[in-house]
Amino acid sequence: MEITDLLVFTQKNKASDLHLSSGNPPILRINGDMVTYKGDALSGDDIKQMLYSIMTEQQRAEYERELDIDFAISFGKDLRFRVNAFNTLNGAAAVLRNIPNRVLSLEELNAPEILKKLCGLHKGLILVTGPTGSGKSTTLAAMINHINSNDSKHIITIEDPVEFIHVSKKSLINQREVGKNTRSFAKALRSALREDPDVILVGELRDMETIQLALTAAETGHLVMGTLHTNSAPKTIDRIIDVFPAADKEMVRAMLSISLEAVVTQTLLKSKDGGRMPAHEIMLGTPAVRNLIRESRIAQLYSLIQMGSKLGMTTMKDCIFGLLNQNLISEETARSALSTSTSDESENLMEKAIKAGEHAQAKTTHKSGF
Repeated sequence: MEITDLLVFTQKNKASDLHLSSGNPPILRINGDMVTYKGDALSGDDIKQMLYSIMTEQQRAEYERELDIDFAISFGKDLRFRVNAFNTLNGAAAVLRNIPNRVLSLEELNAPEILKKLCGLHKGLILVTGPTGSGKSTTLAAMINHINSNDSKHIITIEDPVEFIHVSKKSLINQREVGKNTRSFAKALRSALREDPDVILVGELRDMETIQLALTAAETGHLVMGTLHTNSAPKTIDRIIDVFPAADKEMVRAMLSISLEAVVTQTLLKSKDGGRMPAHEIMLGTPAVRNLIRESRIAQLYSLIQMGSKLGMTTMKDCIFGLLNQNLISEETARSALSTSTSDESENLMEKAIKAGEHAQAKTTHKSGF
């Protein structure tokens, strides 16, 4: 079995990921579900042979030394995958993420209109957060593409690895890959400040030094975009501040209150048509939000998000209820997405949303004559 055949099969079936695990046949993730490929189980040696066939000598040496590795691989213009190769108790394993061969637009992603407005900013910090596989990189790529198509700017991206390949349009884009074109996020970000950028994309805000440099860049007149693995806007603020020692927290809160423009938290839900539907929580850097961050009253941010709908803000719950009311997701999907909340208030809202969705569906059916 050739790995290229599996990758072609993965793309043809519109799978987001290909999983290779010792002792198991290949498994694809299609619309969020794990689907087993009809084939024989793979041994650790089979998987190693597959991986080595797409690795460079340097990557093989790193994989042997470190026992895991991240890299991206392309086969012409149509096939591109982000690869994480690792080892398990049973032997070699890997997950290969299918990267679309073109950057989707914000419209194609059903992204909120407020994201276009955020792309028009000249400075500040925009964070796109969410769990692994929630489409953070895809959303950021669409935002970079929007700027590239509409504005004349210098865009620098720092990624590990580079996923979406951008071609300069109205803007000039320089993409750098950690480990290949630079030693670290922090080193590349420090260097970027001397490279006359307008927009800096940081693939992941991993450590204190990178976060501090990103805040400094945003504070000194650059538009900085980055990602974090958090599942709400308030938790994102907490995560950033908690990275720093106690003596620096007040300074970081002050920097964040000045530079933060938006936190966009997203997740992907199963849609009724069998595809995937994004749900978002959006917090904008309004004066009230900045004030709460500065005064360390993070718990009150959620109330401001609820009250800021006219400005483009929304909570994740309200977004999910909205998708349910529009009959875009099922009741089961909505309940599953909201399963982390057990309050009576949330349960009551859920029941109201379900009734509203049923009413809207009945109204549509009546009008159509069926």
